Amino acid sequence: MRIVLLGAPGAGKGTQCKYIVDRYHLLHLSSGDILRRHRANGTDLGKKAKEYMDSGALVPDNVIIEMMIDEISNAPDGGYVLDGFPRTARQATDLDKALAERKEKIDAVLNLNVNDDVIIRRITGRRICPKCAAVYHVENLKPRKDGICDKDGSKLIQRPDDTAEVVKTRLKNYNEMTAPLVDYYNRKNTVFNIDANEEAEIVKELVFSKLDPLVERVVL
Repeated sequence: MRIVLLGAPGAGKGTQCKYIVDRYHLLHLSSGDILRRHRANGTDLGKKAKEYMDSGALVPDNVIIEMMIDEISNAPDGGYVLDGFPRTARQATDLDKALAERKEKIDAVLNLNVNDDVIIRRITGRRICPKCAAVYHVENLKPRKDGICDKDGSKLIQRPDDTAEVVKTRLKNYNEMTAPLVDYYNRKNTVFNIDANEEAEIVKELVFSKLDPLVERVVL
């Protein structure tokens, strides 16, 4: 199973990926996590992406494509979920070409739809532990001690790209450049549109209701 998960920043792609990975035993390939790993390790790709990430702008296609195609090429045969990639028509086209060379294709596209005001509240309230990368939220996932990580006692931080100003820029970029991907995939694959405004557990059941029948067909 090869799945593309579409949705604006803060739509819950990371959360739903974890559910999908656990249920169907797939690899989670998050472009954001991979970019941050390259950035933290000081790789050439990480250095190229840093200025774009800090401002909320989309990282250029050539940087993302090079990075993600390399990750996909090294993925196990069991399948994966692509989270945050592709984000543009060019990325989707290059992905399809790379998969075709391997005689593979995308099996399903999940499109998580969330209102902008919900997204802004979700992202700006997010707090991260700089040491262990644990994620908290000021409203619905609070640490036991305010501002302190439960696991290692580190002071929680807000990522530079989680501020309201940057989030609005990211949403604008998404709506202009990434949302048209739904049309691209509608011409090639089955797109499942998911109302992701609800709590994660409710959204999870909606996702499973779409993927379970597909998995059965793939197995058969």
